[in-house]
Amino acid sequence: MKLFLGNQLAAKAMGYLLLGIVRLLTGAQARWYGAPPKAEQRIYFANHQSHADLVMIWAALPEELRGITRPIAAKDYWTKSNFRRWITTSVFNAVYVERERKGDEDPLQPLIDALTSGDSLIIFPEGTRGNAPEPQPFKAGLYNLAQKFPEVVLVPAWINNVQRVMPKGEVVPVPVLCSVTFGVPIRLEPDEERRSFLDRARQAVIALRDI
Repeated sequence: MKLFLGNQLAAKAMGYLLLGIVRLLTGAQARWYGAPPKAEQRIYFANHQSHADLVMIWAALPEELRGITRPIAAKDYWTKSNFRRWITTSVFNAVYVERERKGDEDPLQPLIDALTSGDSLIIFPEGTRGNAPEPQPFKAGLYNLAQKFPEVVLVPAWINNVQRVMPKGEVVPVPVLCSVTFGVPIRLEPDEERRSFLDRARQAVIALRDI
């Protein structure tokens, strides 16, 4: 019991420390357009240019939403060391996903389990980081989740400048003012085809870039 409480306190302290560091380095500004912060089940979907993306959105959320919102994390990267594993499990309560399909396993199953249990999610539909000004085409995961959980609110988000804080291949962060802009929720329309929905979701993210 004492060990459990000690781990909880350590995780909480680390969370506040990370929050302070992220806000010091980036400002972690949150801008809400059409989707004010609300304690309802949501999937936040955003562009992906850095491993720091999940930390940035997590830090931008109000405290009451951070506790019910779980970012997805690439299992191969975030479990390479005991410290990374501890951060993602104990501080962020992340959902691990495999970037490569293994056998007959459904890579979406961990996300389905999280949504079934009532959690909100932060996902990156590109599936991998990109360096282009616009996101890469979205993969099918967001569409499949929208089909399975039509009641979950889908909120687009644009993360600005975070790739300059932690460029690909770098390990030392650089102070740069960053922001996360949250847009008007979208929904999967009846009989809407997969590619049409994914292209529309991608455009909803891109539209937030210049707001």
